[in-house]
Amino acid sequence: DDVGLCGRIKCSLCTKALKKIQTLAGDNPDEAAVTAALKKGCRLLGRFLGKQCQKLVSQYQDQISQGLQNGDTPRDICTTMGICKA
Repeated sequence: DDVGLCGRIKCSLCTKALKKIQTLAGDNPDEAAVTAALKKGCRLLGRFLGKQCQKLVSQYQDQISQGLQNGDTPRDICTTMGICKA
């Protein structure tokens, strides 16, 4: 079933994107650091993935920002957003 596959791809994209964003945001990031990292992180994924990443980020910016500021793992944040299965 392609929902499963599509879900897995989305989950790995989400995790990958958030790992990059987390690295860029640094330890204990504030809102501004997270926002800057979100912009930069998607660009680093290349054009195609960057577009997907941008969509994801604008849709879930609050959750991502909150999660990173709480020190959650990328996987946890993607699960909270409902992109990865728990």
